[in-house]
Amino acid sequence: MISANNVTYRVGKKALFEEVNIKFTEGNCYGLIGANGAGKSTFLKILSGALDTTNGEIVITPGQRLSVLEQDHFKYDANVVLDTVMMGNARLYEIMKEKDAIYAKEDFSEEDGIRASELESEFAEMDGWEAESNAATLLNGLGIGTEYHYSTMADLDGSLKVKVLLAKALFGNPDILLLDEPTNHLDLDAIAWLEDFLIDFDNTVIVVSHDRYFLNKVCTHIADIDYGKIQLYAGNYDFWYESSQLMIRQMKEANKKKEEQIKELQEFISRFSANASKSKQATSRKRALEKIQLDDMRPSSRKYPYIDFRPEREIGNEVLVVEHLSKTINGEKVLNDVSFIMGHDDKIAFVGGQELAKTTLFQILAGELEPDEGSFKWGVTTSQAYFPKDNTAEFNNDMTITEWLTGYSPVKDVTYVRGYLGRMLFPGEDGVKKVKILSGGEKVRCLLSKMMIQQANCLIFDEPTNHLDMESITALNNGLIKFSGVALFSCHDHQFVQTSANRIIEILPDGTIVDKITTYDDYLASDEMARKRTVFTAATEDDEN
Repeated sequence: MISANNVTYRVGKKALFEEVNIKFTEGNCYGLIGANGAGKSTFLKILSGALDTTNGEIVITPGQRLSVLEQDHFKYDANVVLDTVMMGNARLYEIMKEKDAIYAKEDFSEEDGIRASELESEFAEMDGWEAESNAATLLNGLGIGTEYHYSTMADLDGSLKVKVLLAKALFGNPDILLLDEPTNHLDLDAIAWLEDFLIDFDNTVIVVSHDRYFLNKVCTHIADIDYGKIQLYAGNYDFWYESSQLMIRQMKEANKKKEEQIKELQEFISRFSANASKSKQATSRKRALEKIQLDDMRPSSRKYPYIDFRPEREIGNEVLVVEHLSKTINGEKVLNDVSFIMGHDDKIAFVGGQELAKTTLFQILAGELEPDEGSFKWGVTTSQAYFPKDNTAEFNNDMTITEWLTGYSPVKDVTYVRGYLGRMLFPGEDGVKKVKILSGGEKVRCLLSKMMIQQANCLIFDEPTNHLDMESITALNNGLIKFSGVALFSCHDHQFVQTSANRIIEILPDGTIVDKITTYDDYLASDEMARKRTVFTAATEDDEN
């Protein structure tokens, strides 16, 4: 068990949260939620001991091991992948290194023998003989094949490093597991594997995530950071949402009744306080009035942007024809003879673990890359707006937000442009901010403002939910559902894909595609997908053997 007792944390004079009292117990998975800036990551750091509280204390049951998903992707660059995972259990890894050092000695002494015996005993108690096998199983489950297990971390790309650090956090059955955005940069198969792992995990999990489907699958409780407090709810994310909204409605209704009662009492007192025959009743009502207390309705830190994509013109029947597209990147054929025709009602989700292939296809369709072979043609009635995964180039300038967005606006009017920024939670004073100093979430909201103001009837999104908080993801999800044009997108948010797409295209490892008109859940449940997963599992087992 891990608990926070009267914990307060201040940044300068501002209290991020005050006098928090909460217990996280064994066998439960707690989703820690709240708006950007509410203090989710800060609270995890306090629980882990990486940050000190301003007041209060964190108490962990003696003897329990705590494991944290680390965020520094370069920390272990000099280490072998398999070793990095096993370092998740620091004591076990320490024993392994000390044993190796003793056995490597040329002048092996009696004291060395005694020490080696002690270490072997502790090693066996910690299931050390299965350590490499367990680490390899975690890596394989997350989609990191055996060909990478003995590589150094420096040889891996960013997405694979994230998976190794996640495997490191999960390794060795920790008593308390702290996960900050574990689904970031994971493909949908890896997320599904992690969901199953956490559902079967018997100890304490505290997880921060913006993936609503993930929270619904794995969480037994929700810890909501808002109003400077942390409120605990039993149930998953959907249950929290319904419960919290019901609570707010009940408080509003109760306050409304109290306000009506106050008004009636005040009117009576005003009318009869000077009347001798009614003075006792007026005094009695004054006392009753003093006892009425309205419930404190503090403003929530949650803010929902208004996302509404309105195309300038209606799209025709001819939208997009892709014929025999192929592209090789750094010697790897990421797109291999890809062909499909897009209809005027299509919202296509591109799925699968081939991240580079999806990004490459979107860059080609957006006109940023040329294919090696094949062609594509947009219909004459179409207009496109593109959301890139890597937005570095967009914001590498000295423009203010207003100047930047005005460059994309068909109407060169500051008031018009600021209207779009206001919808995306940029108040008037934010318009003079330089775009190059914006946070990741702010840059994403800028890009969404750009896509709205362009009024295109075909939207291309490459991982648009990265860096967004839950409220912005919900607003974007709803905006895409309502959108009357067509869309091509990739996204690791299961609920986003399931509710927005009516067609699924998976890019396979060989660069070819599987194309189905179906929902995402039905696609995952299809016989074809089940067959492919069986083949993948068999191949993984062959690698292990």
